[in-house]
Amino acid sequence: MVGARGRRVPRLRRLPAQDRPRDPGRARGAEGLTADRVAVVTGASDGIGAAAARRLHRDGWRVVVVGRSPGKTAAVADELQTQGHPDDHRAVERHTVDFARLDDVRALAADLLARHPRIDVLANNAGGSFPRRVATVDGFETTFQVDHLAPYLLTRLLEAPLRAARGRVVATSSFMHRLGPLPRTVTADPPRPYSGMLAYSRAKTMNALTTRELALRWAPDVTATCYTPGAVATSFGARSGGLSGLAWKLGLSRSFRTPAQGADTLVWLATADYGWRNGGFHADRGTATAMPWATDDRRARALWDLSADLVGLPS
Repeated sequence: MVGARGRRVPRLRRLPAQDRPRDPGRARGAEGLTADRVAVVTGASDGIGAAAARRLHRDGWRVVVVGRSPGKTAAVADELQTQGHPDDHRAVERHTVDFARLDDVRALAADLLARHPRIDVLANNAGGSFPRRVATVDGFETTFQVDHLAPYLLTRLLEAPLRAARGRVVATSSFMHRLGPLPRTVTADPPRPYSGMLAYSRAKTMNALTTRELALRWAPDVTATCYTPGAVATSFGARSGGLSGLAWKLGLSRSFRTPAQGADTLVWLATADYGWRNGGFHADRGTATAMPWATDDRRARALWDLSADLVGLPS
């Protein structure tokens, strides 16, 4: 475990508000080019993922941009390419993947394995919230698959390069996990009656549980953390139903964090030497308290085993 030492949490007003390659007051360096550190960021075509990709790229990381929208994913990768260090002539790698199709995830993993013997950071940031119950082509409820099962599968398939790099896995969870207790008997079944908010809350609980179990199973080679970015004004919220969609309709999103502010803790967890806890839940560059159903070791083991069975992998 890594101790919670170091500087205290920066206040929101001190976090960079701009979602662009060069945040004011933060120098861009090229020292990471020689280290050749690789960060795979999912959900990087927009919002928090794009902001995190910009920050890591600015600091010298080789960022692999993974997104669902071909146009947006290419736009972020091209933007990073134009902002690249003049001594680095490599193209910014990009992949278009739909997490509602597990075969897309398997194809992504195969491509990454062929290209990268080492992956230093896997940021499992992709996710979605769906107001109506819809099944994926794989037969699972969409929120469960996109927010939990697909990133679980991707992480498992990238075990070798993550171990080789003694890498980190960072998952974007949410404070919304507080609203949806996960039943003690863990299943893939959606809530009944169906609620998009409850399905999303349960999936964010699963992110925290998977982080906990991953940290235990892959230690000491790989560390795992998760965090809540807070309420962030992104297109994700605008498309969502439930409380998030209502907040947008009422104009409350004007008081939310910007994507760059939401990405701050993700980048910190990916790069900081200390201050975070392996297997832990975090917020605002520090450890945070998760609900009991998100820290239950029995649920974590059961979820891991269930997920392995659903994607056809050994536990």
